[in-house]
Amino acid sequence: MLHITDTIAIQEWELSEQFTRSQGPGGQNVNKVETAVELRFEAARSPNLSDTVKRRLERLAGRRWTRDGAVVILSQESRSQARNREIARERLAELIQRAAEPVKRRVSTKPTWGSQMRRLKAKSNRAEVKALRSRVGDGE
Repeated sequence: MLHITDTIAIQEWELSEQFTRSQGPGGQNVNKVETAVELRFEAARSPNLSDTVKRRLERLAGRRWTRDGAVVILSQESRSQARNREIARERLAELIQRAAEPVKRRVSTKPTWGSQMRRLKAKSNRAEVKALRSRVGDGE
């Protein structure tokens, strides 16, 4: 079981792992041992996530989200298969934690009267500088 928050825990049956040969460090070992881990979490069918968390998770996962509603995480940083498994699970837990956080509502603000006046004064000063750069009238 993978504990994410106090209320969210992922069961082992929801996760599937596939091991492949890594592209990372390891010398000759890279060519022989399957150390890279592809962790797949069936998020759309998970009973432990609410609909809002699933929607946020889909947006946060980006291209790691598949058409059938799964999150796929690939880890191949380490030479060790066990360490790559840990890294992949940590990334999944972090992603779900970020999706579980409530979104802050934006409070609309209005510029102060003083800041509006300063902006308009700066604009008029700039317009005056540019006007002084123009040619002197045609009659001269």
